[in-house]
Amino acid sequence: MAESGNGGNSGSNNNPGQPPKEMSMEVRLLLAFLLMGVVMFVTPYFFKTTPPPGGKSPETTAIAPGGQPGQPAAPPETAPPAATVETASAAPAGFPSAPATPQHPLPNFTLDTDVYRISFSNQGATVRSWLLKATDAKGRLKYKGNDGKPLDLVNPAAGPPCAPPPEPPAQGAACLEFPFSLYFSGQQPSAKVNWTYYTQTVDPDGLGVSYLYSDGRTTVHKSFHFEKNSYLSQVSTEVTIDGRPIPHMIEWRGGFGDFTVAGPSDTTVYFDVAANKFVEKSASNAKSGPLTATGNFSFAGLADKYFAAVFLPESNGVTEFVTFADTVRTPSEEKPQPFAGAAISGGETNRFELFLGPKDVDLLKSINPKLEQVVDFGFLSILAKPLFLIVNWFNDHAVHNFGWSIVVVTIAINFILFPLKFSNMKSMRKMQALKPQIDVINAKYKNIKMTDPRAGEKQQEVMDLYKKNGVNPMGGCFPMLLQLPFFFAFYRVFTVSVEMRGAPWLWVTDLSQPEDLPIRILPIVMIATQFLMQKMTPQAANTDPNQQKMMMFMPLIFGFMFYKFPSGLVLYYLTSNLVQIAQQWFFNRTESAIEAAKSVEPPKKKIGRK
Repeated sequence: MAESGNGGNSGSNNNPGQPPKEMSMEVRLLLAFLLMGVVMFVTPYFFKTTPPPGGKSPETTAIAPGGQPGQPAAPPETAPPAATVETASAAPAGFPSAPATPQHPLPNFTLDTDVYRISFSNQGATVRSWLLKATDAKGRLKYKGNDGKPLDLVNPAAGPPCAPPPEPPAQGAACLEFPFSLYFSGQQPSAKVNWTYYTQTVDPDGLGVSYLYSDGRTTVHKSFHFEKNSYLSQVSTEVTIDGRPIPHMIEWRGGFGDFTVAGPSDTTVYFDVAANKFVEKSASNAKSGPLTATGNFSFAGLADKYFAAVFLPESNGVTEFVTFADTVRTPSEEKPQPFAGAAISGGETNRFELFLGPKDVDLLKSINPKLEQVVDFGFLSILAKPLFLIVNWFNDHAVHNFGWSIVVVTIAINFILFPLKFSNMKSMRKMQALKPQIDVINAKYKNIKMTDPRAGEKQQEVMDLYKKNGVNPMGGCFPMLLQLPFFFAFYRVFTVSVEMRGAPWLWVTDLSQPEDLPIRILPIVMIATQFLMQKMTPQAANTDPNQQKMMMFMPLIFGFMFYKFPSGLVLYYLTSNLVQIAQQWFFNRTESAIEAAKSVEPPKKKIGRK
């Protein structure tokens, strides 16, 4: 159902056709590893013993009255005169007090800071585009979309496909207002305040803009103020009817974040001070209707994997926050998808500090210590966060490249764990040396079936032999199990750390994405190292030949899995393989390997004289 043109009191956006929530990538990876374990240990029973802008733009950009090129607008109440932008002679101290009766569209006002380029429309006093334009030390854009262009955090396809009063939405998409429209859950103004035209007043320094609307009964004030080189700004709104303030909310609908990638990833977030709890909601949580939360919030807003738009209340009063489910199109997805929408209010007059930018851990901590929690390191955060901090430190202070930082940290991890691996290598060498004794047991129980009661006796004799010689029959899986927590932790780092987004390494242009080559090099090299590592690792004495053949396919399965993984994750696993190969090569040439094999040899029988 479409939202109403005066700010929308429908609030609900039910999506009966919304697809069920898919399993997270972490769960899929865990299931994949569990299935591999099943293949490794169950196959013997099925085989016989023989298995993100460019140069400076002009201060205003003329567009169609609807706010976007080619998009129809609300019909003006009178014929529009020539478009003008009114500029204040002095910075306004708060809201203008004099009512106005604007009746005409203006060209969009483009506000530039060192980190933003924002396009404002006086239709509804809303934002039509919010580009990130921060650059690095070499003058390159820090945050670009997958299309190589400056990243716009406003969904350009989420605006209304029709002019109010709304017609039936195209393809089931919601007819939504633009960001920073007003939402009224209670008393509704008679004017369509999200579609009518406001007077526009620009600060002399060009870093702020204020809007005023009045029809003699309903009066709306909005103001936006920015700093030259900061991701923080101030947003204020006030609505009165017959001079009496009425409660209202600032809304951002139709999704938020990087829309050059497929699939929704945005959520609503807030931190409840009283409960000392960070809360995150997705569109699926609000599919049956808007969710309202009320309390003393440190911050509340929207976030996707790498960026956030959160409002920080200026006082410790009660804040109301609403989560919506919006089904909308995106530039990369023609089929409407469910995205989270949000609305926030601090009372009759809203005054918020707004952070809108990258989820950079250091930046977030400097603004508000609680804000760091919008970077979700997942269920292994106790490992993932320290890993990120260490990799980030090496990038900042040593190698100055995230790819080489991953290589250095991976080598360090493998050498720290080497004592554990060394003990496992000795166990595997013992197991290999036990082959003659295992062969004797196999010959003793030759040609018995798995259903034969003596099969259990055979298995017990083998296990007793292992126990007697201090051998762990599961030792072959130990290296993979040891790597598994680091694998999941690194995966999380690459999928939530904006610092990794767009980070290059040699031929890799973005470590957070798969290689953009026709044939991806890292996964193929990783498969080769898996085969080599299998060949160098001692095999258990009783390993079934059919099982060995089955295990030879494991590197191909890994390669298939890793082919679409972030390049940084593949680089980590490849580096770990190379280090383990070097460690195994070193161990195979030590006295410890020889002594381990000799320690399990049966005592030689003494031959006496006749």
